[in-house]
Amino acid sequence: MNEFRLDGKVALVSGAARGLGAATAATLAAGGAKVVIGDLLDDAGKATAASLGDALYVHLDVTKEADWEAAIAAAVKRFGGLDIEVNNAGVETTSLLENCTLEDFNFTMNVNVTGTFLGVKHAIRAMKPGGIAGRGGSIVNISSVAGLKGSLALGAYCASKGGARLLTKAAAVECGRLNYGIRVNSVHPGMVNTEMGAKVLTDFLKLGLVPDVATAEAAFEAAHLLGRGRPQDIANGVFYLASDAAKWITGTELVVDGGFAVA
Repeated sequence: MNEFRLDGKVALVSGAARGLGAATAATLAAGGAKVVIGDLLDDAGKATAASLGDALYVHLDVTKEADWEAAIAAAVKRFGGLDIEVNNAGVETTSLLENCTLEDFNFTMNVNVTGTFLGVKHAIRAMKPGGIAGRGGSIVNISSVAGLKGSLALGAYCASKGGARLLTKAAAVECGRLNYGIRVNSVHPGMVNTEMGAKVLTDFLKLGLVPDVATAEAAFEAAHLLGRGRPQDIANGVFYLASDAAKWITGTELVVDGGFAVA
């Protein structure tokens, strides 16, 4: 069972101040990894890092290349390497396509696709042979079930998460063909109990798509064969892909959605 441990590994998780990212960072740390938390929410990020003991917080705007370079350099300087990168930071826009502004669409794509691209790019540079870490590793991109199927009023989000899904596969092919020793996979959560999940429910109410939040809550609950999930459920999936137990897995999709995608 040692392959399920992360002792001696260093992980960087974007968007880890709260929600899925915080749960993922805590789970990786519990499994033995040294964790670097990247986020824009400095106070929350520092508090999350402090709660994990020997963890590091770095200010990280995932849309800025210089921030990625600095975050990875800080991880290597503090903990001596980089073995795991989790591209978790993301935003959600709820709007009918006919009413979605170009500004909102571009913002969603910039964070969810460009941010993931930059994370993948700089993780590869660091992890590949000759990089500043140079010992291979595992990159896990957080996509969504919305990256697998269309959803009402989530067109921009679906497009962005679909982009992250195929970016993952392209990166897996490159890293595999070039013998970099880097695995790249995506995780596709269903609706979980986070601030972003709650926002979707209230946004559906604002758009007049449901009569009240309770109705929206019941509908989303019923859409998942196993009910709504917890952040920990997603974190457990990320942990598996990050570990050596998944060392023969790359370019694949781990769907952690309580059966939403098949319902």
